[in-house]
Amino acid sequence: MKLLVTGSNGFLAGSVIAQVPTHITLHGLCRNKLEKSSIDIVHHAFDLTDFNTLEEIIHSIRPDSIIHTAAISNIDTCETNKIIAEQVNVDVTRQLAQLANDIDCKLIFCSTDSIFDGIHGFYTEEDIPHAVNVYAATKIKAEQIVLKANKKNAVARFSLIVGLPVINAGNSFLSTLIDKIKKGDDIQLPSNEIRTPIDVITAGKALIELAENDFSGIIHLAGNTSLTRYELGLEIASIFNFPKHKILPINSNSLPGRAPRPNNASLDNSKAKQYLETPMLSIIDGLTLSLNFKLPEDE
Repeated sequence: MKLLVTGSNGFLAGSVIAQVPTHITLHGLCRNKLEKSSIDIVHHAFDLTDFNTLEEIIHSIRPDSIIHTAAISNIDTCETNKIIAEQVNVDVTRQLAQLANDIDCKLIFCSTDSIFDGIHGFYTEEDIPHAVNVYAATKIKAEQIVLKANKKNAVARFSLIVGLPVINAGNSFLSTLIDKIKKGDDIQLPSNEIRTPIDVITAGKALIELAENDFSGIIHLAGNTSLTRYELGLEIASIFNFPKHKILPINSNSLPGRAPRPNNASLDNSKAKQYLETPMLSIIDGLTLSLNFKLPEDE
């Protein structure tokens, strides 16, 4: 089997790459060339908006599955750079979906809990998305493109992904929080944003499973614990024995200059528990798994 991972220098992709079984031939697409590692992967470094190069590489590799993690995921960046957000999050996905369809390749698109308005929480796959910011709007468009392109495609909606980077730093909430606490900074975390965090190791394992099985449609990949980002910060402080008084609650939607966020974007993970062998974990078990994970060469 041949698997292609976009955004292969990112946080989530690093977990996928680190856990891919040996019977899979692995290719990665990324913007910047990565240092050589002991993991057997061929990285193709170029801008994904270069559609001619993208087409050449896809048709050359002819993967059986594509895991599409690449995106502009910073919500505030998307809000102030709408054109670029549309180009990367929507147009690149459209091109990938078409190319995957051309070679009858399964596409797994990584989406987000942010597509919901956050009014009631514990959203199921059947709930209708409603965007409250530009980032969410681009993800909703991309989801629709992927699902219409081929019946074998899958959309994996992730809740907040937590844990330490496995290979590449990317956008790790936990790493950022730890660095700030070590510097003695106060950490302001939203007490209004309720999430169902999933650890990065479980997230990567679930994506690999989706790449190998015949599941199609939408699936929510989320943990078993519902809590605010502020409460998550307190849990992390307990694990690392950090001073809890440095974690301060804020309302993210009352801060000036920020794109709006959904308040309760918690996800119902019942379908993931039904269709996947990869177990969905509590926040404590998930963080423990992530913190103890080692690459094969480190064992």
